[in-house]
Amino acid sequence: MLLRPALSAPFRLSTRPLSKTPLLAFPALPIPSARLLSTSTRAAITKAVSSAPVVLFMKGTPETPQCGFSRASIQILGLQGVDPAKFTAFNVLEDEELRQGIKEYSDWPTIPQLYVEKEFVGGCDILMSMHQSGELGKLLEEKGVLVEAEGEDDGEGKV
Repeated sequence: MLLRPALSAPFRLSTRPLSKTPLLAFPALPIPSARLLSTSTRAAITKAVSSAPVVLFMKGTPETPQCGFSRASIQILGLQGVDPAKFTAFNVLEDEELRQGIKEYSDWPTIPQLYVEKEFVGGCDILMSMHQSGELGKLLEEKGVLVEAEGEDDGEGKV
C-alpha cells in the first residue's frame, strides 16, 4: 500500500485520453532506417542472394527438406523446370544468424524465401499462388532460368 500514492499519479496521467494530452508533450523518436541486421550479416546475405539466378533460403537441403513448406517450395521449383545449374539453396538451420537475418533482410517473417535475379519473390504461400496462377512460370521464363527443352533454338540459330 505504500507504493499506491507514488504510482497512482503517473498511472492516471498515462491513462488519460490522448485528446487532453498536448501533442508536443512527447518528443518524436527517430525511426531507425535499418533493423538489427549487422553490416557483416547484411553483406553475407547480399552475397548469397547474388550467388545464383534462383536462390532459396530454406530449412534443410533440396535433397532433405526439414519442413513441409520448404519441401513444397522445392517441388514447385522442380515442377516449373528450374535449371539446377542456375539454382542454389541455403540451409538456414545451419546458421542462426542467417535464419534471423534473412527475415530482416527481406522484411518477410517466414522461411522458405525465394529470390529470382536478386529480387525477393516470396515465401511458400506466394510461390504456391503464383504457381497455380501461372505467374511463377512466366517470371521464371522471362528471367531465363528454366531448363531448355531438347531441340529448342538457343537464339543463335543453333539447335
